[in-house]
Amino acid sequence: MYSLRQVRKGVKRGLENPSYFAREANRIFHRQLGSWEYNLNGVDIVKEDWDTLVILDACRYDTFASRHQLEGVLESRESSGSHTVEFLQANFADGRFPDTVYVTASPQLYRNADWLNASFHSVINVWREAGWNDDYGTVLPETTTDYALDAHEAYPNKRHIVHYLQPHYPFVGSESALDARQFGNGEHEGDIWEQLMRGTTDLDSEQIWRAYEQNLDLVLDAVEPLVSSIEGRTVITADHGNMIGERATPIPIHEWGHPPGLYTEELVTVPWLVSESGSRRCVVAGESDSAERGDSADETIEEATVEDRLQDLGYV
Repeated sequence: MYSLRQVRKGVKRGLENPSYFAREANRIFHRQLGSWEYNLNGVDIVKEDWDTLVILDACRYDTFASRHQLEGVLESRESSGSHTVEFLQANFADGRFPDTVYVTASPQLYRNADWLNASFHSVINVWREAGWNDDYGTVLPETTTDYALDAHEAYPNKRHIVHYLQPHYPFVGSESALDARQFGNGEHEGDIWEQLMRGTTDLDSEQIWRAYEQNLDLVLDAVEPLVSSIEGRTVITADHGNMIGERATPIPIHEWGHPPGLYTEELVTVPWLVSESGSRRCVVAGESDSAERGDSADETIEEATVEDRLQDLGYV
């Protein structure tokens, strides 16, 4: 169901660029004429066997496979979404996870907490003031690692989910204009993917690929000390992939980014690397303290702060 605002925005975009009409038609196809809210063929990550689950945001399986040097056995899985919110809905909506600590650099869990109605033993929002890097408009991967290590020490008998932002835009490893947070005259009229979709940027797919790979390299470098410092079974995966100019289906338009509702191979095939180290963790459930939003019952984050963070990350 679309809101009136969403319909108006979609019509406006479609009139500006017919590719948006084609995208919507593809979305209707992939969502089985609207009967799917997310990819029902995706893996249920909660039921999988892991002690620590590392989520790399917008990480393609093929790029991960060609660049990672982490110890472990790599397979692929099919994600339940092509967007973080779909992934969260499919795996956590209305769920109770008193044995799990969620360390996240992404504001999406907090932003959608009311309707997701998911409860964890604790949620640690790295993207709050202390973890956010204003220069880059994101949470740097090494910061997420620091928070994750602290959480493992504070909660030694819990499952841990660690959600990094990279390789998701902005491209903090890029030496070009791709590390800029704002496009469209600095008014958040669209991130790099929107500019590419509209054809209003001189950047080409080769530049985008290079920047994306550099972002992935940065987060892999940050993940390695986390994996080597903790015991148990660690799985490294992604919430979804990313398209960089490949043809979508069934209407073969060039697609960019990770629009919800498009379950192409590039968007839903994600890595699943299993790394074993030392003894398995003795996981015990405990009273959930995060039915409310945040890492404590009395935490409230200004809505303007949440929106600013999401805009910096390209969610417009």
